[in-house]
Amino acid sequence: MTSMGSPALNTVVFAAFVIITLLVVYRVSNRNSTTADYYAAGSAFTGPQNGVAITGDYLSAASFLGIAGAIAVHGYDGFLYSIGFLVAWLVALLLFAELVRNTGRFTMGDVLAYRMRQRPVRAAAATSTLVISFFYMLAQMAGAGGLVALLLGVHSKTGQALVITVVGVVMILYVLVGGMKGTTWVQIIKAAMLVLCAVLMTVFLMGKFGFSISALLDEAANNSARGELLLEPGGKYGKTPIAKLDFISLSLALILGAAGLPHVLMRFYTVPNAREARRSVVWAIMAMAVFYAATLVIGYGAAALVGSEKILASTGRENSAAPLLAFEIGGTLLLGIVAAVAFATILAVVAGLTITASASFAHDVYANIFRRGRTNSADEVRVARRTAVIIGGLAIIGGILANGQNVAFLVALAFAFAASANLSTLIYSLFWKRFNTTGTLWAMYGGLSCCLVLVFFSPLVSGAPSSMFRDVDFHLFPLTNPGIVSIPFSFLCGYLGTVLASSDRADRAKQAEMEVRSLTGIGA
Repeated sequence: MTSMGSPALNTVVFAAFVIITLLVVYRVSNRNSTTADYYAAGSAFTGPQNGVAITGDYLSAASFLGIAGAIAVHGYDGFLYSIGFLVAWLVALLLFAELVRNTGRFTMGDVLAYRMRQRPVRAAAATSTLVISFFYMLAQMAGAGGLVALLLGVHSKTGQALVITVVGVVMILYVLVGGMKGTTWVQIIKAAMLVLCAVLMTVFLMGKFGFSISALLDEAANNSARGELLLEPGGKYGKTPIAKLDFISLSLALILGAAGLPHVLMRFYTVPNAREARRSVVWAIMAMAVFYAATLVIGYGAAALVGSEKILASTGRENSAAPLLAFEIGGTLLLGIVAAVAFATILAVVAGLTITASASFAHDVYANIFRRGRTNSADEVRVARRTAVIIGGLAIIGGILANGQNVAFLVALAFAFAASANLSTLIYSLFWKRFNTTGTLWAMYGGLSCCLVLVFFSPLVSGAPSSMFRDVDFHLFPLTNPGIVSIPFSFLCGYLGTVLASSDRADRAKQAEMEVRSLTGIGA
């Protein structure tokens, strides 16, 4: 398939966005010499500002490209991603926003190690953060390859690999130049563009069908290979027992995973207090509700006006639904705007992930494990910047390998890892007085290992037409998302590690101090 619209115009739009945002990053990040500046932007953002930034950090390529494509091709089942990604924020709002802001300082490791033995717990937290961030990055970089291949006419694997490399380099520049403050402003700009673009496309589509959702759905069914089945459950996950179990497993991962995402938790430290942290989540939920409602119209609109066959025949397959729809309804100009928004989405999210992963290594591993807290801000920031370059390089390699996978599905895997490794330890640390270091390590490493093993032996890797390795079959686990097994397993490991390690007693004084601090903010 040839490129869509004008590759020259699309390139100009991409370049303009990168130049403008790099200038913004440079202007707002005039000082990043201390860890508080580089990791948490000096905690200077308000709740509404941080809420919009959270929206920008959270609405990834999966949200804009993957969900629209999943709805356009699979119909009803694709909307599960929208529901799951949105409902997940209620867990973060009700359980974690204020408590995490009060207890930690820069990273998730600060919370988990507060009343535990510092070195082993911080090592586990850093390991979890790096693994989750890597899987999340895979989705964004894979989306970049498919998107630019479609818009610039780059169809060879080598050309797409070069595009992914360019995206990775620009993302590294954001992090090195801007730190958390610059990255936050990029996310605010991107969130405003993304939500506005989704709303405008939704209004246009509804107007085209006389503001009748029924007319839109009827046309989508008529133009889909699945026909009326596009409007019924079972398009993606079928109606077999295994498919239903996979559906439940995915739902659990989506709803429980957001509260354990390290780059989301780190955003709570960019506001001055717990009240603003809670406000930021409320603002994020409002913005996301508008966006995810729009994805339903955009997805079915793509099915109605573009057709599932044309979407699957395009270079980016499902990930191309939104750009194809934009070209159909607005020609080259709207395609260029949507391209810029999608490109901004990928860059902003990967930049947020990179700064989170590099901060975790520099703060938890370098400063508190290797140097045992005897370091200064300049050294720690320098290590964080070097780590960002290494992580960016790994993300580029991983993105090249994952190119062509549905980005919404890859993000769902990252959610499964977050829920499996982090959710149980955060809940136990904040609410269970007896919880100890052994329980923390068992929960994190147990959940993470279980998730990794099940994914490796799942149809995602081998044994299915859509597997990464299609020519071999060594899959033993039937589900594509392991959340239904790995999440309870993590809770079980944390419980057993705590009750069986009788010699590893919890520090009562630190536990009491943590409880008061988390609830009141005294000492935060």
